[in-house]
Amino acid sequence: MRLTVIGCSGSVAGPDSPASGYLLTGTDMTPTVIDFGPGVLGALQRHVNPSDVDIFLTHLHADHCLDLPGLLVWRRYHPTPAVGRATVYGPSDTALRIGNASAEIGGETDDWSDVIDMRQWTVGEPIPFGPGHTVEARRMFHPPESYGLRITTASGRVLVYTGDTALCPEVFELAEGADFLLAEASWTHDPDNRPPGIHLSGTEAGMIAARAGVRELLLTHIPPWTSREDVIAEAKAQFDGPVHAVSPGEVIDIS
Repeated sequence: MRLTVIGCSGSVAGPDSPASGYLLTGTDMTPTVIDFGPGVLGALQRHVNPSDVDIFLTHLHADHCLDLPGLLVWRRYHPTPAVGRATVYGPSDTALRIGNASAEIGGETDDWSDVIDMRQWTVGEPIPFGPGHTVEARRMFHPPESYGLRITTASGRVLVYTGDTALCPEVFELAEGADFLLAEASWTHDPDNRPPGIHLSGTEAGMIAARAGVRELLLTHIPPWTSREDVIAEAKAQFDGPVHAVSPGEVIDIS
């Protein structure tokens, strides 16, 4: 399995990156996009046909989901019709909220069941996908219904994605022993820079990686107004393994 970074800008799309979106690909599996923020649909076209993807959504803040109405247009009106429906896993109110964003008239809801097979996360339940891979969702500490994802490949390698979260016991449990921890790091570790209980700092991402015993820390969701260099330095001060801030187009071999 490979992880391709489609977008990694935090909170909003940045000048050089779409907002959150990560593509999983591999032999004999449906390409799967984790989160679908602004700019992801356009950048995704460099890698796969958007008609061919399934989607895992961590939560419904705009920067993680609001290119989905565009995907509905693609699947419904592209001259080459999509085959079947895309499977979307997400929070309990996903169909309602994306349907509201896609509706023709205010106050109405677009029924996307013609092109989307919507499924809700069940906490702690491993869901099979591809040839022997699984994904497991855990609730995180973030204002809306939010999940972190633990992906285990057929070979036993583990990729953990925090989604958006503040520090909580669940994020340490989610990350335990992972080969790759894709962790948001939205702020430097300064209470004056950030509201409490919403996002991680570089320091906190490094703390999670160290305590959970992960092999490699991949930092993401760094907003345009946050210094990548400062966040990286904070994480390295806490975690003595490899630390790296991902970039759009980067491919990571999970295997």
